[in-house]
Amino acid sequence: MTEQLYPAPPVSMSSAAFTGGPRLLADIGGTNARFALELSPGRVDLIEVLPCASYPTLADALRAYLALPQVIELSQGCISNGALAIANPVIGDMVRMTNHHWEFSIEALRVEIGFDTLVVVNDFTALARALPHLGEHKRQIGGGAAVSGTPIGLVGAGTGLGVSGLIPSGSSWTALLSEGGHVTFPPANALEVQILQFAWKQYEHVSAERFLSGAGIELLYRALCQINGKPDDGLDAATISKRALAGDCPLCDGAIEAFCGMLGTVAGNLAITLGAQGGVYIGGGIVPRLGARFDASSFRKRFEQKGRFVQYLSQVPTYVITAEYPAFIGVSAILAEKLASC
Repeated sequence: MTEQLYPAPPVSMSSAAFTGGPRLLADIGGTNARFALELSPGRVDLIEVLPCASYPTLADALRAYLALPQVIELSQGCISNGALAIANPVIGDMVRMTNHHWEFSIEALRVEIGFDTLVVVNDFTALARALPHLGEHKRQIGGGAAVSGTPIGLVGAGTGLGVSGLIPSGSSWTALLSEGGHVTFPPANALEVQILQFAWKQYEHVSAERFLSGAGIELLYRALCQINGKPDDGLDAATISKRALAGDCPLCDGAIEAFCGMLGTVAGNLAITLGAQGGVYIGGGIVPRLGARFDASSFRKRFEQKGRFVQYLSQVPTYVITAEYPAFIGVSAILAEKLASC
C-alpha cells in the first residue's frame, strides 16, 4: 500500500468534505480494480490493486477491499461515500462492462455496500476532471502558457485512443463525452499517406485510434516493414517500444516516431477544435513510458504545424500526465462536488 498526495480540490468543492468519514475511490479496468481511501483533501492512501478475475462481482471486490484490516483501522469502519471510475460507458443506472463480465446497477450496488452516496463515471471522464488538480504531476512539452478559464483538451493513447475536453462551467467544469479517437485518420506527409494506404488494405475506415494505440504501434511497424522492404518479425507493441528506446532497431524507432508525430497532429486538431488555450494533456499508458524519447520526438512540432495557426498553437501548452493514479484525482473532484451540492 502506498500514499499519494495530490492538490486538494478548491474549497468550494471540499468545504463539506469528510463529514461522513474517509471516502472510497476506485478505478475499475477490465483486468485490475484499483481502490484507495481519501482521508483528507488530496491525501490518497491505502492503494490496493485487485485482479478482477478473482472476484465474481464488483461488489465482491469492493467488500474485499473494505474488509482489509488496514482499511478498517484507518477508516474506523466508517466509509459512507465513494466514487468509481470505470473503463466503460456509463449511461443510466445499469453498467455492463465490455471488457469483463461484471455488470451492476449503480443504485443496487450503493445499497449492497451500505453507502450514502456512490458516484460511477467513465474512466476518461474522471481523467478529464483530474486535469485542473494535477499540480506538479505533469510534465510540459514545448512552450506556451495556459490561459485560466479556457477549455482544456485531453488525448490518451493506450489500449485505444481516448479524447475528451473540459469546458468551464461557472466555478466547475463540464467533461465532454467524446468518441474523438474514432475520427478519420489525418495523414500529414507522404510517409503517412503510404502508411494509410497499407492500413486501407485491412480496414475500410482507418481511424486515428488505428495508429494511436498499442495495436496501432504494431500496425505502424508492419507498415514500415513493407514500405522499407524489410521482413515483418511480428513484434508486439512492448517489444517495439523497448527496442526503439534501446536504439538498436531503426524500424522500431521509426514506428515510435510516426506514433509521436501522428499524436501531435491529433492533439493540435483538438486544440483548434476546442479553442483549448488551457492546454492539451496527454494521458494513457503509452506516452509516459516513452519518457525522454517522446520529449525529443516530432510531437510538439507537429502539434504546432497548422499553417496560418502556427502562432496560435505555439502559445498552447502541452503536458504529459505523470500522476501514477490520475483517475483517483478526478473521481475525488467529482465526489467532492457531488457532496457539496447535497
